[in-house]
Amino acid sequence: MIKNIILMGPPGAGKGTLAKMLLKEYDLVHISTGDMFREAMKAKTELGILADSYISKGHLVPDEVTIALVKERLSREDTLKGFLLDGFPRTLPQAEALEKIAIEISRPIEAVINLECDQKELIRRISGRRVCKVCGAPYHIDTLKPKVDGICDTCGGPLYQRNDDNEESLKVRLQHYVVDTKPLIDYYEDRNLLVNFNSLVALDVLFDEISSFLKK
Repeated sequence: MIKNIILMGPPGAGKGTLAKMLLKEYDLVHISTGDMFREAMKAKTELGILADSYISKGHLVPDEVTIALVKERLSREDTLKGFLLDGFPRTLPQAEALEKIAIEISRPIEAVINLECDQKELIRRISGRRVCKVCGAPYHIDTLKPKVDGICDTCGGPLYQRNDDNEESLKVRLQHYVVDTKPLIDYYEDRNLLVNFNSLVALDVLFDEISSFLKK
């Protein structure tokens, strides 16, 4: 079975939901750069303090800091059973560094799952998202409506739309994603690691297709 995986896809393609399903089904470690930054900053490690010096000022964390954090996390014993990388790599230098790290620590990347989705559908999905201000529960105006409009089913808190979930902001984010990701797609395609899946299909169908691939 394929066990060392990178998960890629544009905002709204369903990476978060799919990752939860894969982690529940398979004994994989979920490695998210966002989670790693928060953990390192909370623990006040040397790398965490360095990352915080950028994040607290609204700057992007440099590649070398992110790469060092990923190497430290991948080197832990729990990743021997397999891992799902989410949110990394984002740049070609990160991908090249990851390839060297993976070989060095004997955890080679075995597959890059890329979720493809039409831009119009991505905009519909994301612009329709709503979140509870109190508990953070997710909703959607079309596919996951609350019982009472604008009110969370779980805690009764008000629902709101995130600032960057509006259509204009989304178009900019998606354009950045296309520009930034194209080199990565080419990079992994050249290494015969990239596998594309259509995320427009029903989620259970998508999960079954990916599961069949992973079990090869």
